[in-house]
Amino acid sequence: MNPAEFSDAGKMPHDAHKSLDTIFKNNRAWALEKSRDPTFFEKLANGQSPDYLRVPANEIMGLEAGEVFVHRNIANLVPNLDLNVMSVINYAVRHLHVKHIIVCGHHNCGGVKAALTPADLGILNPWLRNIRDVYRLHEKELDQIADEDARYNRLVELNVVESCRNVIKTAAVQQSYQEHGYPIVHGLVFDLRDGLLKDLQVDFEKTLEDIKKIYSLSRD
Repeated sequence: MNPAEFSDAGKMPHDAHKSLDTIFKNNRAWALEKSRDPTFFEKLANGQSPDYLRVPANEIMGLEAGEVFVHRNIANLVPNLDLNVMSVINYAVRHLHVKHIIVCGHHNCGGVKAALTPADLGILNPWLRNIRDVYRLHEKELDQIADEDARYNRLVELNVVESCRNVIKTAAVQQSYQEHGYPIVHGLVFDLRDGLLKDLQVDFEKTLEDIKKIYSLSRD
């Protein structure tokens, strides 16, 4: 989960997609450059087993390290009982005044595949249960996808969308948006096969409105 402040952070929410357009433009340029090495994306797509291969979050978006405040965890989850991720969101919103929060997953995610493995994974069980709950919420759609890899990747996307909802449920995000008109929450997926980002088209304002009946924590 990547809370990010962009270079045009001072603009109002109706310019939110201009910020994303810049990221996608930078991402396409990065992917084109990396494609000059015919083995780069092949190694990336083969899974998380190489000794040192790692792609920094800011690099795929064409941003400097100081322009992105990053939190990483297994399967990019945002559980409300995880004080680590809740603290990151609170700090990013209330103290860094970020204008955008990006939840970014990636296809072929090992954490998502592990969640669907019928095995006792020890201390990972309660963490991965969050992903199993996402499957339960979308079971009918996912069970209709015959191809196993396609089903996994769709679950990755749905998991990002649910994580976005969990970000929007936080008091920090709701209150800041009410008072300042930001941050806006976005859901993206990184495709390891070609290095391109996919916008999951999370409708922030509609999602915020939908959850208000039960999860509203904004100040009246």
